[in-house]
Amino acid sequence: MHTFLPFYHFLPRTAGRLGLALLTCSLLASCACLSPADASVAEKPLLWAADAEGGAPYVSMDPDHPGRYVGFEVDLRDALQREIGRPIEFKQYSFPKLDSGLLRGDFDFAMNGVEDTPDRKARFRLSRPYYVYTLQLVCRLADERFQSLTDCKKKGVVVGTLANTAASRLLDHEGIAMRAYDDQTTPYKDLEQKQVDAVLLDLPIALQYAKRDRDFQSKLKFVGKPLAPGNYVIVFREDDGEMAQKFDAAIEKLLDNGSLKRIYERWGLWNDFQPNPTRELSADYDAPPSPPDSGKLRFSRYFPVLLAGAWMTVKITLLGFLLAICIGLPIATARLYAPAPLRWLATVYVELFRGIPVLLLLFFLYYSLPEVGGMLGLPTNLLKFDAFLVGVIGFGLNYGAYESEIYRAGIASIPVGQWEAAASLGMSPLRIFFRIILPQAIKVILPPMTNDLVALFKDTSVVSVIAVSELMKQYQTMANDHLQYVEIGLMTILLYLLMSVPLAQLSRYLERRWGKGR
Repeated sequence: MHTFLPFYHFLPRTAGRLGLALLTCSLLASCACLSPADASVAEKPLLWAADAEGGAPYVSMDPDHPGRYVGFEVDLRDALQREIGRPIEFKQYSFPKLDSGLLRGDFDFAMNGVEDTPDRKARFRLSRPYYVYTLQLVCRLADERFQSLTDCKKKGVVVGTLANTAASRLLDHEGIAMRAYDDQTTPYKDLEQKQVDAVLLDLPIALQYAKRDRDFQSKLKFVGKPLAPGNYVIVFREDDGEMAQKFDAAIEKLLDNGSLKRIYERWGLWNDFQPNPTRELSADYDAPPSPPDSGKLRFSRYFPVLLAGAWMTVKITLLGFLLAICIGLPIATARLYAPAPLRWLATVYVELFRGIPVLLLLFFLYYSLPEVGGMLGLPTNLLKFDAFLVGVIGFGLNYGAYESEIYRAGIASIPVGQWEAAASLGMSPLRIFFRIILPQAIKVILPPMTNDLVALFKDTSVVSVIAVSELMKQYQTMANDHLQYVEIGLMTILLYLLMSVPLAQLSRYLERRWGKGR
């Protein structure tokens, strides 16, 4: 055995060296066989950011193949990566956050119907235009009050649009009442439900919605001719000039060889503007306005708008919490003292509304509840509520479940002897509860109740999904429109502190005063 031991030690080392040599030769041969095009494909893919949530015809989820994306910008991406010889991967990113995400370095470029505006030119490197868009006004079929944006201003109508777009800036510039949304489908839904009077969005969006909604022609209509043309561009960081030049050359080539035309025709987007997206836009149309004082912070302009948003936040918070108190106390007493059927119903309420995210609840109340009413044969407007009212009701129902548990624990903490002593004096149960039990329970209830009020105060930001312009929504809209994230953000933080700190001080004062007798 000792004679063969060296041989067994030598064999693995020899095999290992031989395998390593073969692997090295194989890799070298593979690299030698790679063509220049193959080598470029081996490069790290570029990250393209866009918002696929209701993003047709730009980019959206393929309904027939979940996980796959379709759209004219998806086709453009495929053509561009062939031209530049480098793979491009899609990254889902919220449309209003594209500019800030690019500055953060979360992706390499943004292409999502992003408009060529002076504020973007000041901060980013923009590609040459690849599409000329126009804006299209849409209203309900039976509405004859206006035929243009000028009429909208005169009639005082509310127009829905997408935040951080040329359409929103145009409405702001014209002084037309506006409701800004984070997606491009919801404005049309709200228009159908009479939550807004009209919608102003890019023509490709309007055409896609009209094509997708079979009942469009029986409910809605285009108003006037397209207006305010502008250019879609690809947005890069300022230091990515070399990459931008490659994309410019690729777009030029796709334009010359007819590839762009074929893509746009495939999606029904080809029109007279498209043969040369870089030409001077027609004087027959009104050009989209630039953001006022772009690049400059004006306290007198921004702060009043934020202040209006703060007032909306306060109203939703106080009214929602008042409704939560009115719901929570009866639910708590039902769980403690009511007969079995009522106790079960109260328990179902608590578990139901504690288990449903408030965001989902708001969506249901605002969009689905009117449809449920229609299915039940109820009048169309019976279950259709204003967005502000939906916010108050939604938070009241949600926080009512949490408050009921706080009240139940506080009431149950009072010794039973308190009930017995008061009953021995001939007091009625109702009188005992409100004169003896509840005042003592408030001392226990107050701290967690205050925490819930502060939590509700901050949670009001989610009402932006149903286009309520509270403080956080106003911050996002203005910061994304004007790219003044730090300055406007500091103003917003100041307003939140001005509202929340006095609330905390009041809570501590009440705790000290009501807790003296404990």
